[in-house]
Amino acid sequence: MTSQGVVVGDGQLPLRDVVAAELRRLILDGTLQPGERLVEDRVAQLLGVSRNPLREAMRVLEAEGFLDVTARRGAFVCQLSARQAEDLFHVRMALEPLGARLAAEVEDRDPALLARAWAIMDLVRESGPEQDKDTLSNLHSELHSLIFELTRNSYLIAIAIPMVKRGQWLLRQSAPLQNPAAWSEHHGLLAAIEAGDADLAEAAARHHVLRVRNSLRPLLDHD
Repeated sequence: MTSQGVVVGDGQLPLRDVVAAELRRLILDGTLQPGERLVEDRVAQLLGVSRNPLREAMRVLEAEGFLDVTARRGAFVCQLSARQAEDLFHVRMALEPLGARLAAEVEDRDPALLARAWAIMDLVRESGPEQDKDTLSNLHSELHSLIFELTRNSYLIAIAIPMVKRGQWLLRQSAPLQNPAAWSEHHGLLAAIEAGDADLAEAAARHHVLRVRNSLRPLLDHD
């Protein structure tokens, strides 16, 4: 297990969240392999933090489904089976069209959230598909999280955003993030939300989830 740097707080986010973000990155980029056991002392030393914020971060990742933590066995990186991946897409198919519809129906939506979503689209368009997968997966996760935040539905946000982060794991194992056509679908989705067209936003979100699911079919069919 290796890392290119240690965790350094920026003074704005709690150290727990900074550590959780770094652990999530190490899992997503394959540094921490599925099934690998996390030894607290080693990981804390690797990240340059004490064990308390590390334990808090591990609880965050356990709730998101990235870690399996038990009292006797310790913490292990979860393994996502083909069945679990298929189950994840069933949930996405239910929640993402709903989130898009509700976001479009909000009359007093937060303009800063929508502006950030469009800024992500501009960034991806300017950088092109050669952008590294780490950056693209983070931007993709943020974009989908922003759509759920636009709904202002606290229950949906609490359920959906961990699902979005979990979905990063699958997307990094294939190439849809580096396909310009995949990002163009987000453009239509955001435009429908901004226009307040709930039917079109819902349909665009459903189409997007189906297309991503089909692009990952080889992974879903292999256990």
